[in-house]
Amino acid sequence: MSRTFAVGDIQGCLDPLLRLLDRVKFDESRDQLWCVGDLVNRGPDSLGTLEFLHSIRKSTQIVLGNHDLHLLAIAYGEKKVKKDNELALIAKSPNANTLLEWLRKQPLFHWDKDKKLAMCHAGIPPMWDLKTAKALSKEVQIVLKSSRHKSIYKTMYGNTPDTWSDDLQGTDRLRVIINYFTRMRFLGPNGQLELESKQSSNQSMGDYKPWFNYPHQLKKNRLLFGHWAALEGMFDHPQITGLDTGCVWGGPLTLLHVETGKQYRQAL
Repeated sequence: MSRTFAVGDIQGCLDPLLRLLDRVKFDESRDQLWCVGDLVNRGPDSLGTLEFLHSIRKSTQIVLGNHDLHLLAIAYGEKKVKKDNELALIAKSPNANTLLEWLRKQPLFHWDKDKKLAMCHAGIPPMWDLKTAKALSKEVQIVLKSSRHKSIYKTMYGNTPDTWSDDLQGTDRLRVIINYFTRMRFLGPNGQLELESKQSSNQSMGDYKPWFNYPHQLKKNRLLFGHWAALEGMFDHPQITGLDTGCVWGGPLTLLHVETGKQYRQAL
């Protein structure tokens, strides 16, 4: 019987990932590994992480996080960093073209109707249902997969517009879609993004609340997300599971067995 596992933000922490997969006897011929994004950056082996996930790509489902998009911007020359920056070094690796071409074809959102399971890096704002989220992810993915992909890296940085509108067009529309999917934590009452705060969800933010404290449109589906290490995976919601437990910050990497709900944790 096939099994589905989901892992929190890896961020280059390859060794804990390999240990976790060994503990659960992950079998790439039958099992699936879902990754909530932020595969790279800050950890000890971002390149090795990409190489490993690419090697088992037929058994993985990946969504892009903000650090993954940042890597693409650096690799394709749209963001300048120091030459010895770890992401810049990935771009100079022998098989960089293969890894980057594979990475930029990944979506921002994935939904498996049969499993009733959805996944994105930061979350889904309350004004989107799953069909809307899937369609908006596809808008960005179409550009990322095309010859126009560099246009996204040029314009994705920035905090405005801060509120979704169906009338948004062009670069503003793509930027705000990316921000909701990959950077969102706190939202205002009209869905306004507050993109500077990273603290735990139980700290007061005035009119702003954690995105998952608003009524959602998941229906009978579950949602997996990462991005918010300060939560440490510790919040109570029957349909939403946070998997970023801050491995790169000294916490463990978390692997969830979706079918049983059992979690496995491994520190660096």
